[in-house]
Amino acid sequence: MYRKTTLDNGVRIITEAMPAVRSASLGIWADVGSAAEGREQRGISHLVEHMLFKGTPRRTARAIAEEMDGVGGNLNAFTDKEATCYYAKVIDHHVVLASDVLSDMFLNSLFDAAELEKEKNVVLEEIKMYDDSPDELIHDLFIQTMWSGANLGEPTIGFADTVSAVTREHLREHMRAHYAPNSVVVAAAGNVDHDGVVALFEKHFAHYKGSCELPVPEAPRTTPSHTFRHKDSEQAYLVLGTQGVSVRDDRRYVLSVMDTILGGGMSSRLFQEIREKRGLVYTVYSFQAAYRSAGLFAVYAGTSPKHVQECIDVIEEQFALLRDKPVAEHELRLAKEHIKGNLTLSLESTSARMIRLGRSEFSLGRQLTTEEIEEEVDAVTAEQIQELARELLAEKNLGLCVLGPVDEAQIQWNNRSAA
Repeated sequence: MYRKTTLDNGVRIITEAMPAVRSASLGIWADVGSAAEGREQRGISHLVEHMLFKGTPRRTARAIAEEMDGVGGNLNAFTDKEATCYYAKVIDHHVVLASDVLSDMFLNSLFDAAELEKEKNVVLEEIKMYDDSPDELIHDLFIQTMWSGANLGEPTIGFADTVSAVTREHLREHMRAHYAPNSVVVAAAGNVDHDGVVALFEKHFAHYKGSCELPVPEAPRTTPSHTFRHKDSEQAYLVLGTQGVSVRDDRRYVLSVMDTILGGGMSSRLFQEIREKRGLVYTVYSFQAAYRSAGLFAVYAGTSPKHVQECIDVIEEQFALLRDKPVAEHELRLAKEHIKGNLTLSLESTSARMIRLGRSEFSLGRQLTTEEIEEEVDAVTAEQIQELARELLAEKNLGLCVLGPVDEAQIQWNNRSAA
């Protein structure tokens, strides 16, 4: 299913053929994200991503958009803490066009000074948008609280002062330092031919030379504490969590099963206890934030300010239950089937497969087959879950963030003394 070729210049090309579909997703990945930035450069990787859409010698920004819109394709990009990806999804017979547009953007962007000033304003508006989205902001606050002072703990989008200070030369220096053939992966999934994709990018990258120093994955010290931020809003938003495991840790399968049992669906313990039995929330779930050398695990809930304490109490009760009592066999089996079912459904998306190709290459250096993942999930035991819960969900490891019209002095929780 997977094929990989490394070009003479060091660019890796990975494909996964899905002959039963008519679409194809292509992504050009750079091994750099916000974790590679210093405080004064916060947000520069994300700004580079924006600027690659703003024109090349061959195409204006509008022409880039029109070429992809003209074939019904989707052109987009994302920057996270450890990677940046520029991708397109098209009908299979437009792969040649998509590869040309992506490569032109990636290699030949102009970084026009006037466009940069406009795009910095766009990013500043994006920052404001996130600040006005409490369900997004609370996650950033939690990561900052748990990884205080670490690059991984800071928001990928940056801050108003750091984004405003970026110049055209800063962008070019950033690309020279982090965008080179040895840090680039091309991933393609769908109705694609591996040799054909290799031939396309051999041509597009024929003059792409050089190398760069690859980032060292950050492994920040966990700093469990609490953060309360007042915000005039109808709801209060809370995240209560702990350290997790990295994407390279074999225990990630155990944590995935525990995550599913605790808050991974409508039958999960938290959904049933907090929403169904008590009617305290509309949304509650557990989640993982996993990176190459670090991870976090937490629970999110949005509720009325008067119900924050009760939600915290129930979450802590469920943490204690996982520590103190093995998961029942039927619940364990249900969680495993839930994970495997979601995995199978996700594989129907060429974009999801392309993203998995790129992330796995950077994180693991290889591709995991569906069968391998399912075998690892099936092998998880109740004893392993309890052992991991005792390690991660210990009260001394917990951090709490609350955003909304909540008086901190009125909130009690088991690790309050940690801050």
